[in-house]
Amino acid sequence: MANEKRDKVYTFLKNNIVPVAIVLVVFLLIIPIPKALIDLSMILNISFSIIILLQVINVPRPSDFQTFPRIILLQTLFSLAINISSTKLILTGKFSHGAITGQSSMVQAFSRIVAGNNLVVGFVIFIILIVVQVLVVTKGAGRVSEVAARFSLDSMNAKNMDIDNRLAQGAISDEEAEQLKAQNRRDIDFYSNMDGSSKFVSGNVKAGIFITVVNLVGGIIIGMIQNRGTSFSIVDALNTYSKLTIGDGLTSQLPSLIISFATGLLVTGNKSDENFTDQLKKDFATDGYIYMIVGAVLIVTGIVLRTNTQYLLIPVGVLFIIVGFRLSQKNEKRKIIQQQEESQKASSQAANQNEEEGVIMLDPLSLELGYALCPLVQEKGGAELLERIKRIRGEAKYDIGINIPKIRITDRVTLEPNDYSFKIDGIEQGHATVRLGYLLCMDTGAVTTPLNGEKTKDPAFGIDAIWLPEDKRSEAEAAGYIVVDPPTIISTHITEIIRNHAAEMLDREAVAEILETVKKKNSVLVDEVLNNAKLSYGVIQGVFQNLLEEKVSIRNYVKILETMATYAAVAQNNIWILTAKVREALGLQICSQYADPKDKKLRVMRLSQDFCELINERAYNPPDGSKPYVAFHPAERRVWIESISSALAKVGQMGYMPIIICVSQVRQLVRSALEREQPGVVVLSENEIYQAGNNIQVEIVAEIAAEEEI
Repeated sequence: MANEKRDKVYTFLKNNIVPVAIVLVVFLLIIPIPKALIDLSMILNISFSIIILLQVINVPRPSDFQTFPRIILLQTLFSLAINISSTKLILTGKFSHGAITGQSSMVQAFSRIVAGNNLVVGFVIFIILIVVQVLVVTKGAGRVSEVAARFSLDSMNAKNMDIDNRLAQGAISDEEAEQLKAQNRRDIDFYSNMDGSSKFVSGNVKAGIFITVVNLVGGIIIGMIQNRGTSFSIVDALNTYSKLTIGDGLTSQLPSLIISFATGLLVTGNKSDENFTDQLKKDFATDGYIYMIVGAVLIVTGIVLRTNTQYLLIPVGVLFIIVGFRLSQKNEKRKIIQQQEESQKASSQAANQNEEEGVIMLDPLSLELGYALCPLVQEKGGAELLERIKRIRGEAKYDIGINIPKIRITDRVTLEPNDYSFKIDGIEQGHATVRLGYLLCMDTGAVTTPLNGEKTKDPAFGIDAIWLPEDKRSEAEAAGYIVVDPPTIISTHITEIIRNHAAEMLDREAVAEILETVKKKNSVLVDEVLNNAKLSYGVIQGVFQNLLEEKVSIRNYVKILETMATYAAVAQNNIWILTAKVREALGLQICSQYADPKDKKLRVMRLSQDFCELINERAYNPPDGSKPYVAFHPAERRVWIESISSALAKVGQMGYMPIIICVSQVRQLVRSALEREQPGVVVLSENEIYQAGNNIQVEIVAEIAAEEEI
């Protein structure tokens, strides 16, 4: 029977611990309690405040501690109840043998620790603690709570709208969206409640100060009245009640200070999933060199200051250096392990993806490096090549008019240490050797004093060059060499390869992106091209590719598409006719590309009328719509090659670019006849030059004519 009653009482207290505790706290405010219970309550108050502080440190997100605002209210009421009960005990105590009997042991202990035998020191320390709590901790926590509550409320609609957008796009599921909205509501409720709860903390501090003053003034008055006519003087009353006041104030303000500090920690926390301890470890363990520098500074300071400070500064400095060194080693190991894990994870994901897809996709563009060149793309080496490659993609988009795919950079053990290989769709398009620590010095004809070095050729243009150490840069520049470093060599080579193979990189998806870009500003034009002119993506792609093959930028999308739409009916989907018309529309752009920038003159070789007629007669247009070409007889081909070679040699001696002008009917045929033997020759039509107008002046520097009868 007794056990059943005990179990019922235990179950009742277990299920109603919070209401019972609140009722007891309320009674503490009114009913006088003995000093033993006051001491126990003070111990519990300090313990609870420390528990709350540790819980705040360990909680990842502030809003996860949802009960904190209510706990502050309960702890504040409990602290005030203890303070009031202690005040009653102090003021009702009786003076005996120079002391007030029946006082709290906790109050007396705190008064002895802080004040000792010096009352002034005790009051100064007590006042400093109060000022720190009021002006620094409590005020700062309250301000942060106000700002956090305001910004959380202001951003609520934007956050919910963002969640709805992500849900509509399919980025998150309905369950995830509901969880995010619920978290958003919890954050708003929490910070709103904290804004009000912080007022309880500041109010508790102010009430504690008021009670402390009452203790001191009331104690002195009561002591003088009750002990009138005895040896208990005003000095004795001041000394006795002051010590008890200090002890009582500290026992009440210490938990309040801890709670204020916990409040500040909580409201200043971010919304990370890591607790405060883990965040500190991450933030202060990222760089061991910081601790090594601090240790060195302490050692130097100890040596300079002397006066026995070195006995502390130097050992502490050595300790910091040891900690920093070990931390650096640990970080290096962690980075290596992380890189290995990421590499394994990437390989695993790639393998899984390939298994799921059933095929292995080739990288559109890839750069493979020998292991000696890896520092060019590593952060420790400055990652110069990475920055150059980023610029390559941006400049190519501006100059050529197409989006260049991302270039995947990998190290390849099968390559020589100083070699690199650039591939397009898995096929090598460029391979060369560079030497780190050396400069490539090119001789473009301006060298006055040749220098001794390892002979080589520039991989991008095939110019004769030599390798020289980096410390001979000024000497090489003074001698007239063009000096470039390894990152520039590789990036320039890649740029030229991309320009030469831009047509291969323009696929249907790229054409769709171009049309989508134009559609945003000129939807009528895109509609005319696709629906009225009935031009397919393949035809548009073919015209763009023809232009890119001859290094003509396609950035002027609007003019190109307008011309294609205009001549679509005439061309009947013949990409060669459309290309010719587009080139004529871009006449000024093309001619300006090859004209001398100083005098705007275009110095050209003119193709004779006989050759134009012969080429037109020997033209062959494949029925499948592929590129037309010239079907020379063997004797005619020999004469053609000799005539072209003679004219090119003459122009080369003059130092001019090899440019041929001919009638528009045979321009593409002339280009086809030259692209294998003389790929660097530019072929322009008379119509293209005519479209350039007076902006370009043409100067005939040579004529291509047969030296013997064909």
